[in-house]
Amino acid sequence: MAKSRLATSFSPANRITAAIIDKLEEGTKPWVKPWRGLPVSRPLRSCGTPYRGINTFWLWMVADAAGYSSPYWMTYRQCQKLGGQVRKGEKSTIAIFYKSYTKEIENAEGEQDTENRRVLKAYSVFNADQCDGLPDLYHPKPPVAAVEPEGREDRLDAFFARVNANLRHHGGQAYYEPPRDRITMPPAELFDAYSHYYATLAHEMSHWTGHSSRLDRDLKNRFGSDAYAAEELIAELSSAILGAELGLPVTHLDHHASYIASWLKILKSDERAILTAAAKAEEAASLLLEMGGHLARESNTDVDLADAA
Repeated sequence: MAKSRLATSFSPANRITAAIIDKLEEGTKPWVKPWRGLPVSRPLRSCGTPYRGINTFWLWMVADAAGYSSPYWMTYRQCQKLGGQVRKGEKSTIAIFYKSYTKEIENAEGEQDTENRRVLKAYSVFNADQCDGLPDLYHPKPPVAAVEPEGREDRLDAFFARVNANLRHHGGQAYYEPPRDRITMPPAELFDAYSHYYATLAHEMSHWTGHSSRLDRDLKNRFGSDAYAAEELIAELSSAILGAELGLPVTHLDHHASYIASWLKILKSDERAILTAAAKAEEAASLLLEMGGHLARESNTDVDLADAA
């Protein structure tokens, strides 16, 4: 009678799991893209067969982070067999699979028996976007060409350019990286309207103000912590102020509904929390408005609640 046991090497799985956990702790589901325009497909092998299991989510995440648009992945040798060549300097990505085998064993009764085992193996693959010379099949075009969204305004482009943050347009997620002091935004074409692009950029630039070289807020907290939720609240309030000054929609409270429970917890446990968050948000928005060359409307500091608290 055959038995079944899973025998694995944990290094590849741990590496993939750790990367996914990092994304989740940043508050991002790496397999969910809130912006339109990106073609949707399971990751595909060079023969067109879909990857399955964890490889699906892992390769989705890698493709999104790197900005790959092709769903096809292949080994170096497979690329060459297709007439292509991996570009010099491109880095491979691991994919994993289970290799099954049968082992002769001695069972508890001292009799010869067999046992089915599976070993976790890893191999290196490249996305078709990392290769030259492949047939057109491996670079499918989006079903609908990217369309320039409505509502672009020169004055807002100029405002955000004057802030002069380290900004790149890449992939399908918006986020700020404190260690690199860099904002990443999806291309504007992936938004329904420029107003939503500008509002998202205002939110991420609000985080950017917290860097140690600027307003020096604590940006090292993990997703799920009170401090992380507080920083998100500051960015939300700051982007609301920017929206009022610049004429942008305030949409983020809906987009970040998952944070509301954390914000409620903070506000209910500390009656001064909203005053602190509002004061820090005002600082962030004021800095951005000053850097962007926009003069905010003057407020009556005599009745400012943050000062009165």
